[in-house]
Amino acid sequence: MPNSGKISLLDAIDQGIVPWDRERLIKAGHLYCIVADRYPVTTGHILFIPTWNSYSFINMLFGAAYDHGSAMMERGDCDGFNIGLNCGAASGQTVMWPHVHLIPRRTGDCADPRGGVRHCVPNGLGNYLKDTEK
Repeated sequence: MPNSGKISLLDAIDQGIVPWDRERLIKAGHLYCIVADRYPVTTGHILFIPTWNSYSFINMLFGAAYDHGSAMMERGDCDGFNIGLNCGAASGQTVMWPHVHLIPRRTGDCADPRGGVRHCVPNGLGNYLKDTEK
């Protein structure tokens, strides 16, 4: 992959450009790195981050996160998982380097998980089945 003058993720970490650190690095690959989230919402919350600051790797990152989450379920490390991407400040993105979250889920980790990622907007519409169950 051509660098086009962009700084690599590991250099950005070393220079303090991004808030991730090498101590949380789980895997450093040619195309992406896996880093433990600094503020995990569940045990095992990790990030898949492209080696270069480019959204062209997002599809690959989602695939890698899905494969990793599926392996976690097969091992019994979790009962399910969410995969998410915050794109732009309006979505809640605070680190402007693309990254995909893998959030392992366990039965009982919240009262009503139905609606999953739909709960990212706090309008009460996450569980679209709630009103039909009355």
